[in-house]
Amino acid sequence: MAGLITYIKESFGELKNNVSWTPWPEAQRLTVIVAVFSIIFSLAIWGVDTVFSRAVKSYFDFIH
Repeated sequence: MAGLITYIKESFGELKNNVSWTPWPEAQRLTVIVAVFSIIFSLAIWGVDTVFSRAVKSYFDFIH
């Protein structure tokens, strides 16, 4: 158990002292960019899925 506590303390020390963190305004800006592109790509995938599902449905309605 003492090894786990030491590991956690050293991990926090590493994060606090040796990791270079992105400044808060830049992190917010990048988060917004990721969110916008995620929404755009999800809408694009939804659109392609809708077109393909309608095409497949039309195909099976045609041959049946």
